[in-house]
Amino acid sequence: MDSWIKKDLKHIWHPYTQMKDCKILPPILIEKARGLKLYDNKGSFYYDTISSWWCNVHGHNHPRIKNAIKRQLDSLDHVLFAGFTHKPAILLAERLISITPGNLKKVFFSDNGSTAVETALKMSFQYWQNSGREKKKNFISLDYGYHGDTIAAMSVSGVDLFNEIFAPLFFKSYKIPSPYCYRCPMKKKRTFCDIECIGPLERLLRRRNSEIAAIIIEPLVLAAGGMIVYPKEYLKRAAHLARKYNVHLILDEVATGFGRTGKMFACEHAKVKPDFMCLSKGITAGFLPLGATLTTDEIYGAFYDDYKKGKTFYHGHTYTANPISCSAALASLDVFKREDTLRKAEGLISIFHNRLERFRGLDIVGDVRCIGMIGALELVRDKKGKKKFGINERIGLRIYKKGLRESLILRPLGDIVYFYLPFSITKDEIGVIVDKTFDIIKNERSVR
Repeated sequence: MDSWIKKDLKHIWHPYTQMKDCKILPPILIEKARGLKLYDNKGSFYYDTISSWWCNVHGHNHPRIKNAIKRQLDSLDHVLFAGFTHKPAILLAERLISITPGNLKKVFFSDNGSTAVETALKMSFQYWQNSGREKKKNFISLDYGYHGDTIAAMSVSGVDLFNEIFAPLFFKSYKIPSPYCYRCPMKKKRTFCDIECIGPLERLLRRRNSEIAAIIIEPLVLAAGGMIVYPKEYLKRAAHLARKYNVHLILDEVATGFGRTGKMFACEHAKVKPDFMCLSKGITAGFLPLGATLTTDEIYGAFYDDYKKGKTFYHGHTYTANPISCSAALASLDVFKREDTLRKAEGLISIFHNRLERFRGLDIVGDVRCIGMIGALELVRDKKGKKKFGINERIGLRIYKKGLRESLILRPLGDIVYFYLPFSITKDEIGVIVDKTFDIIKNERSVR
């Protein structure tokens, strides 16, 4: 074993990892990256098909973003953001407000996706307290939703293998069935349904709206829940119900923002205007940590008062609005504009989606779903009955290991093999990645 890997295993505890597995499948030592490829210390490369946990939107080492970081390093590295400010944060706030739904006018910076969500939850809660509606303190979320790994974020996420051990720490929240078309909670077919899955939300709001502060939703894609792509009509109806029953709508665009679904933000597909929008991951194109929570003037106004009134929002983070991170985010937005990224991606998205269709013919693939540069294959033991693989079969791990041998990073979500492709990808690279994945999954079926 490589001496660096020995040191790693001696001292480092990796996330989402059973460290005992690392004796058989040790971590790969990555030394450099460019575009779609990661290069290890042995000279091998891997196609980064999941954009390094969904954040690397323009490919690795984009020169414009690197240069912006270098320029910022020459002037200001970091400064506390309470009582002080700086130009990169001001400019970034302006840019974010200019490209998000028009009702969002204020930006609260933080460190990552979980903190962006925690900020929205706390703001929503305190808004109702400041406004004299003290009973409105509960939240609604989807049972396949995922919003982060801090306690509040987990409390409004679905309970599964990743977080069930921590369930006794969660605060109470209402869970409703997810719009999971392949495994429809209403036993409907998408081609014949009328979004009946919105029913549980409407009934809950009708009964409990006086105690509900907000509903939190990932727009159009339940990412960590299984890359579940759902109809925009569901999001439209959820937004309508939030307005009707006077509860906040929090859209968690941490995974879907910055072009992932083919538009800059997923809520644009449904023309929805949330009360809060949570951003992170792609905001800096994967270069540095940064989070942002956007909200309205109305919500901001409920906190704006004399200090002695106790309405101040007492929340913050050490690295809030770090100048280098903000500069990277500004440069990423410049790339979107100068390279006309989303328009150019339209052809690639079409090619990508068409190439995924061939997976529908494999017995082991129960569902194929895609939107923008996101694609997912749900693997099943029995296609007709949609029977899942047993947890001990570790089908995803087997495919992951085979993928590495083919220079592919196919890190699964349970039985879901997925792609989160960066915009730097080419037509030929899409072909190579999809074809290699097809052969891996086809052969996996043949040896079962």
